[in-house]
Amino acid sequence: MNGRGGEMRRGCICSLVAILVVFVSHAASAQEAKAKRVTPDEKLTRDVKTFENLPQWIYNDVDKALAESKKAGKPVLFVFRCVPCEACSHFDRSVIEPDKATADWMSRFVLARITYANGLDLRRFQFDWDQSFHVVFMDQDGRILGRFGTRSQRPEDEDMTAEGFRAAMQAALELQSMEDKAALALSVKGKEVAKASYARPELLPTLLGTYNSTLSKSGNIARSCIHCHQIRDAERNAIRLTGKPIEPKSLYPYPLPDVVGMRLSPDHAAKVMSVEPDSPAAAIGLKPGDEIVRLQGQALVSPADFQWILENTPETAELAFEIRNGKGESLKKTMKLAPGWRAKSDLSWRPTSWNLRRIAAGGLRLETLPDTEKRNRGLPEDAMALYVKHVGQFGEHAVAKKAGFVNGDVIVAVDGRTDLPTETSLFAYALDRPKGTVLKFTVMRKDRRMEMSFPTQ
Repeated sequence: MNGRGGEMRRGCICSLVAILVVFVSHAASAQEAKAKRVTPDEKLTRDVKTFENLPQWIYNDVDKALAESKKAGKPVLFVFRCVPCEACSHFDRSVIEPDKATADWMSRFVLARITYANGLDLRRFQFDWDQSFHVVFMDQDGRILGRFGTRSQRPEDEDMTAEGFRAAMQAALELQSMEDKAALALSVKGKEVAKASYARPELLPTLLGTYNSTLSKSGNIARSCIHCHQIRDAERNAIRLTGKPIEPKSLYPYPLPDVVGMRLSPDHAAKVMSVEPDSPAAAIGLKPGDEIVRLQGQALVSPADFQWILENTPETAELAFEIRNGKGESLKKTMKLAPGWRAKSDLSWRPTSWNLRRIAAGGLRLETLPDTEKRNRGLPEDAMALYVKHVGQFGEHAVAKKAGFVNGDVIVAVDGRTDLPTETSLFAYALDRPKGTVLKFTVMRKDRRMEMSFPTQ
């Protein structure tokens, strides 16, 4: 007995030591991970130091880049990069440290990197502000040749690739080298910014007085930086200050080609990768492999140019396509867009959806329940069922919390309507109403049906 008891005690001690070792190891790893966490200020400082050693890049100086463009006779490749953001950081790294093929194409441009939106001339530069990496190609006369940079709910490498970047550079250079300048002007007509409500981001009402046209030289540098997504937030907030509803163009910015039923290949300038049945794209006979040479008369250098055109297309319109099909034939097709076409967009992936959740959903983050989950909860498969994944806890993001919402609730109706199946559709419903409109929610909490309400902001 004593022998076995001794063995058992030794075994328990060994197990305890092993548990302690694992615990200490995990604690040390957690401490190490915390120590390695890089602050936004550190990221910005590192970026500056990195580009001090890359003389081929002009850093945060648009005028210098344009002057060098005129002097060298090369177009400018402007990279707009939100350095603190993790999104697109891998692609950004591939541009900073390009492979040989990419570097060869980049050498044909004046390279400029812009890392903050403070002081940015919005009469010259506009793009999808939810992007944390975006490229604008501009010739030595200040004409925009095209844009590059796309983001969606898909993984980053399904939207942007090195092959696609090279294709965009090639297409931009082909435009820049056109000898017929009248033809060039027609090819890029519409790519310029037609209208800007404010000349610079820091002049927007909700940013005015908080930000300057340059970054702080010391202290919390990152907090003095206007992130690109803040421009979109500020534009919407300015509308809400008037008490007016938010229009579809502001709510659904830079629609993806998906909204008209197609996906473009990330490896090409504008090649159709897939077409959805019974979609506007299918209706005009577009097929995988078709190359979109021009859209609305504009030559496309990347899918971002397609988005730019959709961004500037009204609710009811026709899109004029010039296609080169798989047989090499040139075709012209016209796509009719019906009212509401923008509403097929998914806003949930966008950084600016955080502000929309505050305005429209009281700080709730919502996901559509899958059909299997609906069945498990005794709900019909066609039922509206928005699952509350997160309830905001602070400030204006805590409005739903104060109304009684908790994580795990399921919204099955809003104002008696059961046709709002996604978070995006709820945003649209709420933001089509004036600020302060009270929304009434029917909520399932386990087997209990509840009614809650709160105002939009």
